[in-house]
Amino acid sequence: MPLLEKKNNKTSVWLKYGIGSVVLLLLAYNSVYFRKLDEVKAEASGKFDAAAFAKTFLEKQLTPKLATAPDIDELTTLLSTDKNKAFDTYSHATAIGNIRYFLVKGQGTITKINENDLTIQTPKQQLTLAMEFIYGNALRDASGEFDITKFTKTADINNVSSELNKLIRASVVFPFRPKAKVGDTVQFAGAIALNKEHLNLAEIEVVPASLK
Repeated sequence: MPLLEKKNNKTSVWLKYGIGSVVLLLLAYNSVYFRKLDEVKAEASGKFDAAAFAKTFLEKQLTPKLATAPDIDELTTLLSTDKNKAFDTYSHATAIGNIRYFLVKGQGTITKINENDLTIQTPKQQLTLAMEFIYGNALRDASGEFDITKFTKTADINNVSSELNKLIRASVVFPFRPKAKVGDTVQFAGAIALNKEHLNLAEIEVVPASLK
């Protein structure tokens, strides 16, 4: 075999192995990525990260819905005149029963600062804004965005509510509460719970998701 041909064959072999090595390195590089240690531990243990889910839910699903929530004065007027239409159009719940949740927004004047809430006077009614006891499923369910069918454990479903309520307390209520004064005008958006069978519009409490 001529010397030049042998040299070309060796070059071809080296090129083949060289290209193969580069491909393997690229595949290995693309298959490696970094994740937070707590995420890896949670996945390894099969534990659902309710706090992370609640944060994403608040930012991506609940907050965008607040802008299109019905005005609370208009909603209560509709509830007074056509309860079934109001519930069918605006209420949501993940459980069967008479308790249904509504997203609402509005504006009013603070008329009283109470130990656990604020009394607000809107153009048409008096209501309260929860300040201390932020609990339950109102914020989780009111938007209609929470899909319960994606969960297999009741504890995970309940933990989403708990973590979402914690976020609202920390990011919405706590910064607002010390600054609130009687006579201030407040723009609010949040959730209310109403009993369809025993409707009471005289004592509405809004669990806030936004306060300005």
